[in-house]
Amino acid sequence: MLESAECLAISLQNGVAVLEMRRPPHNFFDQELIGRIASAVEELSETADCRAIVLVSQGKVFCAGADFVKPGQIDARALYGAALPIFRRRKPLIAAVQGPAIGGGLGLAVAADFRIVAPEARFQGNFVRIGLHPGFGLTHTLPRLLGTQAAYSMLMTGRRVDGHEAVRIGLADQLVELSELRQAAINFAGTIASGAPLAIRTIQTALIAGLAEAVEQAMAREFIEQEKLFATEDFREGVLATKEKRPPAFKGR
Repeated sequence: MLESAECLAISLQNGVAVLEMRRPPHNFFDQELIGRIASAVEELSETADCRAIVLVSQGKVFCAGADFVKPGQIDARALYGAALPIFRRRKPLIAAVQGPAIGGGLGLAVAADFRIVAPEARFQGNFVRIGLHPGFGLTHTLPRLLGTQAAYSMLMTGRRVDGHEAVRIGLADQLVELSELRQAAINFAGTIASGAPLAIRTIQTALIAGLAEAVEQAMAREFIEQEKLFATEDFREGVLATKEKRPPAFKGR
């Protein structure tokens, strides 16, 4: 069993593994955190005592994606490579979303098989707000989940979707009160874990067949576009506007 780290706590009880991201208040990720999540999912996929996995996070924010405000450019190619084992999982993955899941955080939430959410959840692909192309495989996973038009709308407008709307449009599976969220996600995973493990494994394999390969191709395209946009004035303006908490003034260059 993988050991917990400062950024990720791991526990396993009654067939349900819980992975807890521990980088409050925003739970920004980097290659290390994504790599640890992916490694845990990969190992738990081969652990007989684990039948379902729950992903949670500390604080009020599920995950705000990568921290572009900090100095230094994110190594998107390495980050995406580290994330791929998440999409090759062989056990169901449930995300408990208590607050904002923004940018790459949206990508991480959508990477799960199920999402249990609180009314306070906020899903946002804010890429157009910072002058960047979507990443984390969202150009494949979001349309796969919502359908092309709904995904198109979310990514082109950068609008926020709360917990109520998320359930209504199929972005989330269950809405519960914030105080009950973590236990509800564990209970949901427990219901899965109580089923016949060989049947669950075959269903899991069938329903995500080809997902990792499709996501890998999407990430390759996303990286090319992101690499171009990282060098633009609009990206710098978007990051600065986010830091200064004001509307961006994009110039198309």
